[in-house]
Amino acid sequence: MKQYQYSDSEAEFNRVLKHQNDLLINMPSLSESIETTCDNINDSEALLKSLGYQINIPIKEVIPEEKPTIPLPAWEDILLDAEQDGIGTFDLQSLFTEEELKANEDYIEKLYLDFNELHKLDAIDYSICALAGIIAATVDILLVGIPHKTKDGLKSGPLSDYIRNSFDKKFPEEEMNKLANSKLSKVPYDAQDNRNTVEYVEGMSAYYHRLLSLGHDPILGFIVGVFDIMTGKMTTIDKSGKIVSQVIESYSDRKESDLFAALLKQLIHFKSDITTSMGLPAPMMAVFNLFQFGNIGDEHQTIAEIVQGMYYEGYDFIHFCSTSTSAMLIEVIVRSSYCIKRVNEGNTIRESIPFSTNREKNPKLATMLFVAHSIATGCNTGKVYFTKNPMAINYTQWIVFSKYFISQLNWVMYKKPTLREKYVSILLNNEFDTVFDEVETSWQSFSSEYTITMN
Repeated sequence: MKQYQYSDSEAEFNRVLKHQNDLLINMPSLSESIETTCDNINDSEALLKSLGYQINIPIKEVIPEEKPTIPLPAWEDILLDAEQDGIGTFDLQSLFTEEELKANEDYIEKLYLDFNELHKLDAIDYSICALAGIIAATVDILLVGIPHKTKDGLKSGPLSDYIRNSFDKKFPEEEMNKLANSKLSKVPYDAQDNRNTVEYVEGMSAYYHRLLSLGHDPILGFIVGVFDIMTGKMTTIDKSGKIVSQVIESYSDRKESDLFAALLKQLIHFKSDITTSMGLPAPMMAVFNLFQFGNIGDEHQTIAEIVQGMYYEGYDFIHFCSTSTSAMLIEVIVRSSYCIKRVNEGNTIRESIPFSTNREKNPKLATMLFVAHSIATGCNTGKVYFTKNPMAINYTQWIVFSKYFISQLNWVMYKKPTLREKYVSILLNNEFDTVFDEVETSWQSFSSEYTITMN
C-alpha cells in the first residue's frame, strides 16, 4: 500500500471521513424492522379479508405542513466531534478493504494500458514503416548513387544525374557567368585565395573557398552572409578549424547598408554559384571544419578532413537535394498511408490529415516516421560500411533521422509519462463529475422536503 504525505487540511478531512464512516457502520439498520412490519401488516390484512371484513382506508385531506428544519453543523463542530472521538492521524486508504484497493489499482493500470494501446503500433503500422524505409533505401542505393568525377563531369545515380541536369538547364552556365561578373552578385566574402586577405585563411583556394566561407552555406548564409554583406566582412572557418572574420579592403564597394538589399544580394550570389564546378556546399557543411578530431580510415583522417574531401569530390548542394528524395519518399508514403488507415478505422478525413505529429492529434504518426527513417538510415549505414566510401552518406536522411530520434527520445523519457497521467486524470475526473452530479441530484431531492439552516 502506497503511503502519502497529507497536508493539514487533507489530514483534517480524513479524520472527519473516518468519524462519519464509523458512525454509519455503528448506526443500527432500520431495513429489517421495516421489512418485518410490512410483512405483519400484509398478513393482518390477508387474515381480515379471509374472515369477511372489508378494509376501507378513509381518504384524508392532506393539509400542507411546514417543512421540518434541519440545521447543518459548522465544519469546525464536525471536526471537533472527530477529534473528541479520538481520531488522530489517519491514512485515507485504511477506509477501504484490500480487495477494493486492488480493484482501484487494477482499474488505473487498465487506463494506462488503454493509453499505451492508443500509441502502440500494430502489424499494419509496422508494415507501412518497413515498406517506406525499404523503398527509400532502394532509391538511395540504386537511383541516388554515389557522386564521382568523370571526364564528362560529375556523375552519380540516374535520379541524381537527372536532378543535376535539371539545375543546369534552369541555371545555364553562360547566364550564370554573366550574373557572377555583374555587380549585383558581388559580395565581400567571396575571396578565392589569400592574395587580398588581411589574416591568412588556411586552405582558401578556388576549390575550397565556398566550403570555408560561411556566407556560402545555404542556411548560415542567410545569417552570417547577410551580416558580412552589411559589415563588409568575410567570416570563415579554415581547414584547421580556426574562425576568422576580417575586412577585405579591395571588396569594400560590395557592402549593402539596407537589410533587404543585403538579402537580395545574398540570393543573387547563391544563384550565380549553384551550378559552378565547385558549387555551394550542403547545408551546415562548413561547420564540420570545426570537427578537428577522429582517426578514420587507413589515412587516419579527422572528421573535418573527411568532409573537406567529400566536398572536393562533388558532395555539394545539388547532391544534397538528390539525397533528399529518399527522405521525402518516407514522409509521403507514411503520412498518406497513415491517413488512409485512419479513415478506414472510422475517423473523418479532417481528423486523419497527417500534417501534425502532435501525439494528442495523431498518436502513432511520429513513431511511425521514426521507425521508417530508422530503417532507411540503417540501410544507408550499411551502404557506407560496405562501400568504405563517405560519399555514400545520405546527409539528408541522417539529419531527418536525428530530428525524429531526438523527438522520440523526448517522447519516451518525458512527454509520454506526462500525457499518460493527463489521459488518466481526464477519465477519472469525468467519472468524478458523474458522481458529483448524482450527489447533487440526491441533495436537491432531499433538501426540497426540508428547510436547511447553517449554524
